[in-house]
Amino acid sequence: MRLNKYIASAGICSRRKADELIAAGNVKINGAVMREMGYDVQESDQVSVNGQMIEAAGRKVYVAVNKPKGYITSMSDERDRATVAELVKDIPERLFPVGRLDYNTTGLLLMTNDGDLAYRLTHPKHEVYKTYVAMVSGVVSDARLAKLRKGVDIGGFVTSPAKVRVIKQNPRSATVEISIREGKNRQVRKMFAAVGNKVIELERIAIGEIRLGHMQQGHYRKLTRREIEYLTNI
Repeated sequence: MRLNKYIASAGICSRRKADELIAAGNVKINGAVMREMGYDVQESDQVSVNGQMIEAAGRKVYVAVNKPKGYITSMSDERDRATVAELVKDIPERLFPVGRLDYNTTGLLLMTNDGDLAYRLTHPKHEVYKTYVAMVSGVVSDARLAKLRKGVDIGGFVTSPAKVRVIKQNPRSATVEISIREGKNRQVRKMFAAVGNKVIELERIAIGEIRLGHMQQGHYRKLTRREIEYLTNI
């Protein structure tokens, strides 16, 4: 098994993040630093990441979490902030988040110990739409909707066309549903700022065909067999 896949299978991180750990010299094979991305891990090899011995996981676990505001999408934090790891601490397998939601964004977050699945879902070539409901300030005019649907510059990066519709327009605010393919840092907030609307509240309600539903914030559920099959076939 390739080294990055082995690390991901152990539930440490995604394959892409594993490559970064290998390049940084944080991975050792039998006590020696290994920077060869394509190294084939043998059954007799002892693998450590950041000084900790690891083993490839057996059982694959897939859960959907409703992330509350005030949690960071990480497994640990040097500033002692609440992390999404705390929301799944009763699951014995070590899970990691697929993609990110920023500190003040709530909603659907997938977590797994399947590094291959995480890699596929976060790779740019796979056009998996993420759908959000945003409460924004001001009026979302037809002209602003047209800009979002075409793609906007959010600071050196022009977004792909978004699917967007106004759910409700109030005198001073609007509720809008928006679906995007990329996952740049704070992308939805930056997109609305680019057309003149400030995001007040933001919730992710779907990743592809996986929907948040009526799950309470801070809770999680295991994905159904049908949902897992959908994700693995992307």
